[in-house]
Amino acid sequence: MKVGVLVLEGPYQHQAADSAYYFVKAALARGHEITGIFLYTDGVNNANGYIKPPGERNIAERFSELGAQGIDVIACTACARFRGFRKDMLAENVSLGGLGALADYMKASDRFVTFGD
Repeated sequence: MKVGVLVLEGPYQHQAADSAYYFVKAALARGHEITGIFLYTDGVNNANGYIKPPGERNIAERFSELGAQGIDVIACTACARFRGFRKDMLAENVSLGGLGALADYMKASDRFVTFGD
């Protein structure tokens, strides 16, 4: 099954980013294909490579890890601009893109899952 993922909440205030990460890992382990992960609204904050929390729960690194596995991880360009992002702030293996990428993920997916409000 082909699954697309949308993340609407930022890191460390909500469980959405963690849940999305573990959902994707479980889906891959069961042989499903992830068409893409789109970080939208406050979800773009999950791609901030400058956030370096203590311990092992680095959300940006988790999304970078998924990107390194060949999964498209796209942060909304407009949402990032509204939040003061610069391109150099993005975590490795995460790109900026528009809503066209989100539409492509939805079109290519058998199921589409949203994490966040």
